Amino acid sequence: MIAGSDPTGLTPLEPERIVRLEEDAVVLLDQRRLPEEEVELRCTSATAVADAIADMAIRGAPAIGIAAAYGLALAAAQGDDLDAAYEVLAAARPTAVNLRWALDEIRADPTRERAAALHAEEVDRCRRMAGHAAELLTAGVWLKPDPVAGELVPGFSRVPAVRVLTHCNTGGLATGGYGTALGAIRAAWERGLVAHVWVDETRPRFQGARLTAWELEQLGIPFAVIADAAASSLMAAGEVDCVLTGADRIAANGDTANKIGTYALALAAAHHRLPFVVVAPTSTLDPDTATGADIPIEERDATEISSRFPARNPAFDVTPAALIDAIVTEEGVHRAPFASSLPLPARSGQT
Repeated sequence: MIAGSDPTGLTPLEPERIVRLEEDAVVLLDQRRLPEEEVELRCTSATAVADAIADMAIRGAPAIGIAAAYGLALAAAQGDDLDAAYEVLAAARPTAVNLRWALDEIRADPTRERAAALHAEEVDRCRRMAGHAAELLTAGVWLKPDPVAGELVPGFSRVPAVRVLTHCNTGGLATGGYGTALGAIRAAWERGLVAHVWVDETRPRFQGARLTAWELEQLGIPFAVIADAAASSLMAAGEVDCVLTGADRIAANGDTANKIGTYALALAAAHHRLPFVVVAPTSTLDPDTATGADIPIEERDATEISSRFPARNPAFDVTPAALIDAIVTEEGVHRAPFASSLPLPARSGQT
């Protein structure tokens, strides 16, 4: 399908355009082809959905959970072995906790209706957390510890509109609908609170340069793509007011796994006393993982980095809770200590 053509009549950022369940297939907008082409990929089995997740045809923690739920519902409709379908889908990518969470949510009722309801619930969570995050930007002066004196000092003063730096893709494409950090940026832009967005290109798969830039262009929000390594120099030059990112898994203590490069942003933001905020749904919270040290980090094919020389390709890193100023979920704004402020669900085996 050539870019711009759309036989479904749906716009690119509507939830059903990103991922949906049809009679005989899970249909998703192939993110590997964006922004050059808008091509739909039809997955006619749970295994095909798992392959699409593993190969990043669909990616982003909430979105892969939604796709997996649709995949399990498709397997049930086809009369397939549900235990086998569950396992192949759960194994598609290891770091994002939403994947197994979504499968567990519909395992007892793997119907099309339940999977569609889960999709709608995730989009609603995004809209709610975006509103909370926008209110956070409205709130005024941030207070951050001075690294020398230890006293609280302003991180930034309330200005008419802020310049936000974000990493990877956290919009509708990554969430099956509205977006987490990018949804927050969208909500804040609509309230006149955002002046400009700096978009890390996000190597090696360039989710920022390809997907976030495409979504911001669709929304008409001013932005510029930058090399990942340029972020700290922009902070030093006073051209960044705050950093907003998403999360693929949040440990019980608030340590947060996100796309590789996020940890470096948090360190740079702390040095420049800039607010670093994580925006993620409660489906990303993992009460069974005590700290970030226990989060499994996906190692992807080294050829994504170099096809000639030896390479390492961790897809995620962990940002310590101490570097995070706030975590925003659909339940509100949570601050340290996160172990007590986050709305953590019961641990496995608890009621």
